[in-house]
Amino acid sequence: MSAPLQIQDDFSLRRFNTFGVEACARAYLHVTTLGMLDQVRRDAKLASLPRLILGGGSNIVLTRDFDGLVLHVDLRGIEFLDNDGDALRVRAAAGESWHGLVQMTLDRGIGGLENLSWIPGSVGAAPIQNIGAYGVEVGSLIETVSYYDFDSGEVISLDRQSCEFGYRDSVFKHRLKRNAVILDVTFALPLPWTPNLSYAELQRYLFTLDSPANASPANASPTPADVGRAVIEIRSNKLPDPDLIGSAGSFFKNPIVSLMVWSTLEARWPTLVGYPQPDGQVKLAAGWLVEHCGWKGRTLGNVGVYEKQALVLVNLGGGTGEEIMRLASFIQADVEKKFGVFLEPEPLVL
Repeated sequence: MSAPLQIQDDFSLRRFNTFGVEACARAYLHVTTLGMLDQVRRDAKLASLPRLILGGGSNIVLTRDFDGLVLHVDLRGIEFLDNDGDALRVRAAAGESWHGLVQMTLDRGIGGLENLSWIPGSVGAAPIQNIGAYGVEVGSLIETVSYYDFDSGEVISLDRQSCEFGYRDSVFKHRLKRNAVILDVTFALPLPWTPNLSYAELQRYLFTLDSPANASPANASPTPADVGRAVIEIRSNKLPDPDLIGSAGSFFKNPIVSLMVWSTLEARWPTLVGYPQPDGQVKLAAGWLVEHCGWKGRTLGNVGVYEKQALVLVNLGGGTGEEIMRLASFIQADVEKKFGVFLEPEPLVL
């Protein structure tokens, strides 16, 4: 017989969102086993409540209390599976630290995830958002995602194609948003490994002689660990430590525009940063747009734009989710007025 669920009422979520915003959940459950999800499903009262699936809380803005059940998924375990010559497979449970997983692979000399170093949050959140950095999206490295289906009570496995990965997007943000709880993710890390140095910023760090990321004087052949250290150095220099300053990392998605729009904007602003896409469109650097609207380093009450990176909104202490979204709306309005481009927030806004 299963032990009774330890439901906590009127539970503060302040420690469970990286913005450090104060909000309460009507009910909270720390989920450490698959069986606990089954128990929730079979309990008529709990099953009837609205549900919020919470991992590391690094991609959410809480603008109000949540009148429902928060399921804080903390499933653990990492397995190094087979190596078929084309890929090395690693399976990680949803509650594992994302950066912890990346570091574990690098400590073993395994490449593939190094460009995604030092991203806060949990493994289970990675496929939902299709996290990406420095030319790599996690969806390209995922083989399968297993999830618990609250409709059927079954554990279902989706392959990469069925996950419908897009730019900061997946099926888990749409059709499966309400009823899927990700349990684990299996990664297929390509063999042989080759470094992805498509971002000039990453190249500069790796090939600058006095960079701490350098493992050798010339660093002509960087290892996965070298690339990982470079990414950590870059990110730590321009992003706040969420343990010290509340934030959710990059707040806005990089907008994608047509080649015609890009050409028009570039003619007027020659330093505008853009990245050509395979389909002929161009991805604009949202941080550049925000900075050139004068928002970098500005504050609005208890919240502001980080002084080292215009793409990051921060809680300076005592800020609310409403204040964060008010600041975001002002930034969106200024960017749209000046550049004719709409910035879409990355985090889930509740």
